[in-house]
Amino acid sequence: MSVPGTRPSAIARIRALLSQPAHHYRPATTVFLDLNVDRVADEFGLATLGTERGAENRPTSDAQTMDDVEHKIVERIEAHKQDANVIYLEQLHTYDERLNALSFEERFATIQQAAPEAVGDFRAEATVGRDELFVLRRRLNESEIEREQFRKHHRIERPARLASPGKVILKIGVLAILLIIEVVINGSFLAKANLGGLLGGAVQAVAFAALNIIASFFWGMVLIRLVNRRNYLLKLVGVVSFLAYLAFAAALNLTLSHLREIPPAVALSDNVGQEVLHRLLTTPYGLTDINSWLLFALGFVFSLIAMADGLLFFDPYMGYVGLERRWIEATRQFADARGELIERLRDIREDATEAMNEAARDLSVRRSEYDSLLQGRQRLAQRFDQHQNQIEQTARALLEIYREANRKVRSTPTPPYFAKPYGMERISYAGGEPSASARDNLRTMIAETQALLSQQIKAIHEAFDRAVRTYREIDELLPEKASG
Repeated sequence: MSVPGTRPSAIARIRALLSQPAHHYRPATTVFLDLNVDRVADEFGLATLGTERGAENRPTSDAQTMDDVEHKIVERIEAHKQDANVIYLEQLHTYDERLNALSFEERFATIQQAAPEAVGDFRAEATVGRDELFVLRRRLNESEIEREQFRKHHRIERPARLASPGKVILKIGVLAILLIIEVVINGSFLAKANLGGLLGGAVQAVAFAALNIIASFFWGMVLIRLVNRRNYLLKLVGVVSFLAYLAFAAALNLTLSHLREIPPAVALSDNVGQEVLHRLLTTPYGLTDINSWLLFALGFVFSLIAMADGLLFFDPYMGYVGLERRWIEATRQFADARGELIERLRDIREDATEAMNEAARDLSVRRSEYDSLLQGRQRLAQRFDQHQNQIEQTARALLEIYREANRKVRSTPTPPYFAKPYGMERISYAGGEPSASARDNLRTMIAETQALLSQQIKAIHEAFDRAVRTYREIDELLPEKASG
């Protein structure tokens, strides 16, 4: 349904023609009913009346006109002729309405206007699509320039290492496993030195493990990654950050190990933190229990793994992944848009081609029906003429039955008009049929309209090929940069 106030498209107007029926009538066989001579003769009693009137020598031998019985026969014949004439006129009217319902002029006008207009609409759609595609290609070109300048400035010759969803889940899973393992190990070691027992040790274990794993992860993902930068200042920041991280990891895990060795007597007081800090400052490596060193080693190794996980979570070169993702997204948008535009134009082309081919076939079908209707009209006229001949023969047969019965019993000669055959006045209609020149003009117009449709179909195909070429020429106007 079209929006109120808007004009249907050219193809929609052509399809509207095809949805109209050729006419509003069902095929029917025209039948002129013949009179039955024997039944009419029996109905009128012609043989009996002829015998009775002949015995009375009626009509007289010098009679010049028919008697009342013969007039009755003629009246019946004329009534039947008029009935047949009514049927004939009704059938003629039906044929004329069916011919008018073919509405060739309307179809010629609509097709001659809508077919070229459909080509224009197609070209306009292609132009709009080209403009949309040019904007996306320019955006892609800008993204390519930004990416290439970044690669050139930072002397990068490899593509960015993008983390797939599976890899991201795997790395997060590694962090989670490390955290759980460290919580369990720390909790079991710290429970002996904690007054809260296993629960108190678990609380401290969670705090230290979260700080050890999560902080190490962000050290690697943010600060230590700077070591890969080409800028020497940023590279220095990365190196310093790595050294600072090592100091942080060692201090954190030494703190945890010294916390484990705090005697129960000190643990009962509120000076646990001061005691641990004192030990770190005076004898940081003065651990007396091998389990404390084991706890330190495990925590430090887990910290290194978490730091490495953060360092490799994204591309080692900071800022490269974002540019790569924007470039990939712009490439995908451009490729998808071009594919969708070409597919949309292909659908429009196929729809227009189908509608125009159907319009051409519809004209051929209507031309055949037009010829068939004219032939049917001519056959109807011939049958009406033949039926009038039959009516005349029926009249003669009825009159002959009456006259023969009259003639057999007469004692005087029959009237002279008995010997003359009855001649019925015929009903004839002149004209009403299209002339030969009109039929030839119609065939010419149909052929020209079908040729126009063929030309417009060819024009739409050429416009489609031209549009696809222009879409590809956008890449030549804005060539894609070579990837390293």
